[in-house]
Amino acid sequence: MPLTRDEILGALRRVTLPGGVDLVTRDMVRALTIDGDSVRFVLEASDPDEAAKMEGVRQAASDVVADLPGVGSVSVILTAHGPAAKPKEPPALKVGRHPTSQAGPARIAGVDRIIAIGSGKGGVGKSTVSSNLAVALAKEGRRVGLLDADIYGPSQPRMMGVSKRPGSPDGKTIIPLQAHGVTMMSIGLMVDPDKAVVWRGPMLMGALQQMLGQVEWGELDILLVDLPPGTGDVQLTLCQKTDLTGAIVVSTPQDVALLDARKALDMFKTLNTPVLGLIENMSTFVCPTCGTESHIFGHGGVAKEAEKIGVPFLGALPIDLDTRLAGDAGEPIAVGDGSMADAYRHLARRFIEGGMA
Repeated sequence: MPLTRDEILGALRRVTLPGGVDLVTRDMVRALTIDGDSVRFVLEASDPDEAAKMEGVRQAASDVVADLPGVGSVSVILTAHGPAAKPKEPPALKVGRHPTSQAGPARIAGVDRIIAIGSGKGGVGKSTVSSNLAVALAKEGRRVGLLDADIYGPSQPRMMGVSKRPGSPDGKTIIPLQAHGVTMMSIGLMVDPDKAVVWRGPMLMGALQQMLGQVEWGELDILLVDLPPGTGDVQLTLCQKTDLTGAIVVSTPQDVALLDARKALDMFKTLNTPVLGLIENMSTFVCPTCGTESHIFGHGGVAKEAEKIGVPFLGALPIDLDTRLAGDAGEPIAVGDGSMADAYRHLARRFIEGGMA
């Protein structure tokens, strides 16, 4: 018989923490995935200090699941929800300064690949794709970072369910947050969420440089950069000042969106940034009542564009109410199971098979 989620959670209830509470009751099990005889999940501690003491718990969790009949392999990732509490207030870190000069495109220490995710216009679901793709790649065992580079309209803190201010032990380096197995950073975590960011281009570019160069990203297989819509200062700074692996462009299939997507493609071409592929978002809508499939924004336009310009078409994603609700709740749809989680898993595997992650 195939493995079930309840069987695995039942086994994990036998692993207890100091004080006698088990992993499931403590709600530490995240991103549980069953793929044939392979089981993957994340144990999310409350902070890095707790996580540092839990290697024995992680191994015990792996062992009890491995002992279940039908389990062939187990992958357990130990992570932390937020930064460790500091005994005293850390030095202040100013964000939004003017950019510093540098000779040319810079690499980020410890990061293998940096991929920008862009769009020609807003409202095509680029940030939703970015957060869910990051989570899906993490579930596939990749070490993933997510940088929210939309300075004026940062949405990743809400979508990833984090709100703590990142720590800065020395006023120079920034300690990123962890959520759903992903290392993440956003300007939205550094400023008052109710205040507008009213900065000129130089301050905006300086903030982007800070989030790339001063954040302690650690060892990452891939860093996804969620760009703002359009072809402005952030895109220009990122492509000229960072050693990018390439870019992905997200669009809906409708003609108006494709018009602006072509401008984004032309921008990346002008800046000598390889376009690694196109993603069609909001491709279809399946009525939850009658099951009828509708093409609200058209269908197939992005695939045709990819074929026309000779870049890979990475996949089509439906428009889905649960995806929107999950993002608003800070629990990306890719964290769980279901058809949309499967769609993002397939997209993540396209990245892995294509050598992008």
